[in-house]
Amino acid sequence: MSGSGPEEEEAGLQEAERDWAAAKAFYDNLVSKKPRPPKPQHAITVAVSSRALFDLVEERRIYEEQGVEKYVEYQQQNENVTLKPGPAFHFVKALEHVNARLLELYPDDEERFDIVLMTNNHAQVGVRLINSINHYGITIERFCMTGGKSPVGYLTAYLTNLYLSADSEKVQEAIEAGIASATMFTANKDVAYSDTQLRVAFDGDAVLFSDESEQIVKEQGLDKFFEHEQLNENKPLAQGPLKGFLEDLGKLQKKFYAKNERLNCPIRTFLVTARSAASSGARVLKTLRSWGLEIDEALFLAGAPKGPILVKIRPHIFFDDQMFHIEGAQKLGTIAAHVPYGIAQKYQKSA
Repeated sequence: MSGSGPEEEEAGLQEAERDWAAAKAFYDNLVSKKPRPPKPQHAITVAVSSRALFDLVEERRIYEEQGVEKYVEYQQQNENVTLKPGPAFHFVKALEHVNARLLELYPDDEERFDIVLMTNNHAQVGVRLINSINHYGITIERFCMTGGKSPVGYLTAYLTNLYLSADSEKVQEAIEAGIASATMFTANKDVAYSDTQLRVAFDGDAVLFSDESEQIVKEQGLDKFFEHEQLNENKPLAQGPLKGFLEDLGKLQKKFYAKNERLNCPIRTFLVTARSAASSGARVLKTLRSWGLEIDEALFLAGAPKGPILVKIRPHIFFDDQMFHIEGAQKLGTIAAHVPYGIAQKYQKSA
């Protein structure tokens, strides 16, 4: 069966534009203080599962031990009981602060974050989720509740730039579909997060970059890795699954810089890598330069634990592909997100 050709795709895009124009005309006649959701093609869409946004540990236990009917019944009986924040909660609040600053500077611009609740919950549970979202003053207008089915198939339809979930299987499925995704883990300690600046920390290999260099470390050792990186210093690394999200953050940063807000920018990015600066750092920095991307702070740890450095950074989210880094960050109070990509996953499974 042949796929749709360019003419059909163009017709589909034109029809979508007409739909948006009709919706905009309708909403333009309504008076509201709330900002309208941006068009998906202009927005940076962050899809968050209900278990990432809220603490649903007890509810999950009921689901697993007593089944879906008792779970839904419990949620309905407690729909006026506000859910506690989950691991993605502070990250989402920080995204909304960035949106507020963007709307001050660019009131008619649609290039900002759009947060979508993407959950396999049943619609009957939706009231409690809505009540909790409204209680915290979070702006989430788009919901996708799939009634027990995996929501991953909808991520492409929602033009998702980043998907965060507490379900590692769904995250793996999304990564394999080419969508930037990570499994959220709650920190073991409570820490204070910035209310005025979104702080995002990334590992390098198999997160921002491909796992090509990590493969050499795993299979041939550190000496061969150092030799390989120095020989290929001027050859950019291939992109990893989170490169696009760093690019999205960079685009928004430049909008603040254009308004002379560099020193007051509400977004700050960090590279936290186990690489050594002298032995293998140049290739990383030159790769970012070749992509036209800036990173605000680069920390080369030469194999030292990442947890103590992350305590100083206090990111709203830290992305890494290796679970021992995730666990080390968790223990010291950092909310971490596991990116199941690259050769490290093979070694973790065998371990």
